Amino acid sequence: MTNLKALRPMIQITFPDGALKSFEAPITGLEIATGISKSLAKVAVAIRVNGELWDLTREITSDAEIELVTTKQDEALEIIRHDTAHLMAQAVQALYPETQVTIGPAIENGFYYDFYREESFTPEDLEKIEAKMHKLVDENINIVREEWDRDKAITFFKGLGEEYKAELIEAIPAGDTITLYRQGDFIDLCRGPHLPSTGRIGKAFKLMKLAGAYWRGDSNNAMLQRIYGTAWATEKQLAEHLTMLEEAEKRDHRRLGKQMELFHLQPEAPGSVFWHPKGWATYRTLQDYMRKRLTQGGYKEVNTPILVDRKLWEQSGHWEKFREHMFTTEDGDQGDAMAMKPMNCPCHLQIFKQGTKSYRDLPMRMAEFGCCHRNESSGALHGLMRVRAMVQDDAHIFCTEDQIVSETQEFCRLLKLIYKDLGFDSIHVRFSDRPETRAGSDETWDKAENALLEATKQAGLEYVLNPGEGAFYGPKLEFVLKDAIGREWQCGTLQADFVLPERLNATYIGEDGEKHHPVMLHRAILGTFERFMGILIEDCAGRFPTWLAPVQVAVVPVSGDNNDYAQEVYDQLKTAGLRCDIDLRNEKMNYKIREYSHGKVPAIFVVGRREAEEKTVAIRRLGSTSQEILALQTAIDTLKIEARSPADNAQD
Repeated sequence: MTNLKALRPMIQITFPDGALKSFEAPITGLEIATGISKSLAKVAVAIRVNGELWDLTREITSDAEIELVTTKQDEALEIIRHDTAHLMAQAVQALYPETQVTIGPAIENGFYYDFYREESFTPEDLEKIEAKMHKLVDENINIVREEWDRDKAITFFKGLGEEYKAELIEAIPAGDTITLYRQGDFIDLCRGPHLPSTGRIGKAFKLMKLAGAYWRGDSNNAMLQRIYGTAWATEKQLAEHLTMLEEAEKRDHRRLGKQMELFHLQPEAPGSVFWHPKGWATYRTLQDYMRKRLTQGGYKEVNTPILVDRKLWEQSGHWEKFREHMFTTEDGDQGDAMAMKPMNCPCHLQIFKQGTKSYRDLPMRMAEFGCCHRNESSGALHGLMRVRAMVQDDAHIFCTEDQIVSETQEFCRLLKLIYKDLGFDSIHVRFSDRPETRAGSDETWDKAENALLEATKQAGLEYVLNPGEGAFYGPKLEFVLKDAIGREWQCGTLQADFVLPERLNATYIGEDGEKHHPVMLHRAILGTFERFMGILIEDCAGRFPTWLAPVQVAVVPVSGDNNDYAQEVYDQLKTAGLRCDIDLRNEKMNYKIREYSHGKVPAIFVVGRREAEEKTVAIRRLGSTSQEILALQTAIDTLKIEARSPADNAQD
């Protein structure tokens, strides 16, 4: 009898460390993992075969380089979240068979799936769906990859009444392989990869909210119902995330902005902020701090027009790239289109071009707190975090190619200093290279990317690659902060631009006596003041450091008999330059103290008969139940030190 096993071909599998091992073909990633150890097989979620992510159960039939992906790796979470989206869709159709499923991707921290259903889902439905998902996990249903003929797949889904799925498949070019994933009676269109079974998904998920979404994002199409969820590798991670969300809700800058009387927004000016006196005090203090740090860093401040002729935006390339996000108007005399600037760079080039520049003038560091406008969709607007009217802490460094490294190093030093002053110590960097649609030649992009990479290395920055996310005119570094509850915010940027100076014909006279185009380093640290204010409010939960607090100290008399001394204390605080408040209302002292604590005032000076006689104050600090008795002048001097900005301290 022929030994069939002996006829199975042998294949060579190369492991990440370069080790080679022979296996009988076909073999799956799950079998390879199990052969190494059962514990590895339990945490494996996928296998990378020749650089491509595959299901653990997909057969490898020829020599290959492989890497097992485990729950410890970033790719694992995306797979788990995508699997959970499929699990939710299966649960929805099991409970509500009339529902059509459309698209359900993994997203940051979770997933969503869009459904078409005549009846609206309710929060109670989400509870039922989540319970059904738990049951499907317990059933440990195999998840099986299948390859289908395109036309057969279209016919199949139309037969199920799944018109949206059929439309998705019809958009796939004829001849392409169609992959479907089956788990029990549920089958879905997907490229994969997926886990071997529903049991491997685990129960570290939760359905979060309902929203509306147009099919394919087009308002002319049907309105779908979107269910959002969050999913994690472990239930501990899920619990930590839910705790973070609870804390984030408490810190929501919109809620605190109202509570602390900082700002408001209203429908008559969508995406534009109404700053109240307290909020504007902090805003101006932050801007003054930045202005001092920039002056110390050798920047010259400028100011450029908000409304600029479209011709300049066409020449720079912004008209083509950003036209849909630009507010425009017609010039009444000339009839030419004018645009409110969405950024400052073309205007700064106009200043650079005035007069002849020499290499001796470089580097030239030009800064502007420029008021910009972008026509963000109404659905994207979100408090201070996403607005239409904004002020950027923008600057452009005009330099020679030889100065890119030193200017990048100096910028990174300044950025780290400012972030530290503002309470952010955890920073990481993303390097974004050329996008598909871009200005400039490949040779120019090679030069720009190589220069910025070298500068990044020289500055001692560790970075991760963010492929294809550069600006249309040059590669960029993105600086990402981590706040007090672990959320990440991309704020600072540095972009190396060889394109715009050439497009707008900006030149300097080089050491050789010839004209050269400068390199333009676009850079920001905060990003926009509006968004950074939102981040600051949430990072410190409204409890600003004394130097940034809208009201730095409040004076509260014990009773009306102490109003005269309270007024005296208040006057001296004002004279000392402190932002202070006084409460002489006919209310109980404890009521007033609670109000100021609610408003996050760092210090309250309580004054009574004894304090008036001894010229002292009783200091109550925010968050503390105890108080400290100090001589009035000592208390004022102490508070003045706390109220100095880090930039002022640097000047001493």
